[in-house]
Amino acid sequence: MTEMPETRGKLTPNRALADLTWLRVGGPADWLFQPADIEDLAAFLRELPEDVDVFPMGVGSNLIVRDGGLRAVVIRMGRGFNAIEIEGNRVTAGVAALDAHVARKAAEVGLDLTFLRTIPGAVGGAVRMNAGCYGTYVADVFVEAKAVTRAGEIVTLTADDLKFAYRQTELPEGWVIVEARFEAPNGDPEDLAKRMQYQLAKRDATQPTKERTAGSTFRNPAGFSSTGQADDVHDLKAWKLIDDAGMRGARVGGAQMSEKHSNFMINAGGATAADLEKLGEEVRKRVFQNSGIELVWEIKRVGEPMAE
Repeated sequence: MTEMPETRGKLTPNRALADLTWLRVGGPADWLFQPADIEDLAAFLRELPEDVDVFPMGVGSNLIVRDGGLRAVVIRMGRGFNAIEIEGNRVTAGVAALDAHVARKAAEVGLDLTFLRTIPGAVGGAVRMNAGCYGTYVADVFVEAKAVTRAGEIVTLTADDLKFAYRQTELPEGWVIVEARFEAPNGDPEDLAKRMQYQLAKRDATQPTKERTAGSTFRNPAGFSSTGQADDVHDLKAWKLIDDAGMRGARVGGAQMSEKHSNFMINAGGATAADLEKLGEEVRKRVFQNSGIELVWEIKRVGEPMAE
């Protein structure tokens, strides 16, 4: 086995990942590293043999780890990476800070990052996926991010570096975002709090928030998320295409497309990663047969299938 660098954080071999993902599936990682702070992470990556793959993992809200697990060091940031600091209109958040917490803290001082309130997961994933809803995206408020390269250098990334697009950014392999800075518009704290309450109530009414899900399964072919406005159109929304293909509620093993919102895949009990992925591929096939549109996965799928 590869000799691993000394760390101040926690390094665990052969660590099961299922309990770290919202869907509760997946095999083990060769290693799980929980760095103490940025310097610990930088030193670790600097000394890590180049042939060892690195996979940064957030809170696992948008992730399927395949049943055979990951031949990599999974890097998961915790307490040393969840600070939220506010200065003027700028909000600086560690990657492990939950999107909902960032939205709430900003709102308390009259800064509008309310779109983050209903987005599952933490800041790192939100930046990486250019998360957005109600017509606002991370790209709209992004100033810069701090990252550690695979070689262990600490660098600053601009929007130009990340090349924000719908539900995606570009980041070199093995680089780990550790912090992001946003510029938020002003708003009245009371109005912002009310807006977030409304958004939460709407989400709970339309999405299976009490189930084991990973948020939206597929990107909207329209190339934008729901605006929440009365004039919102649904023709190229993933859920509408899934419905039209007769796949609402469809099942494979313990995996199911939610009856409540057909673009949400749920672990209805005892699902394997293979069940979830097979169901997703069946949905993609049926939608393509029905509409000629090829759905693109929004959930990130990583690792190896279980050996036969």
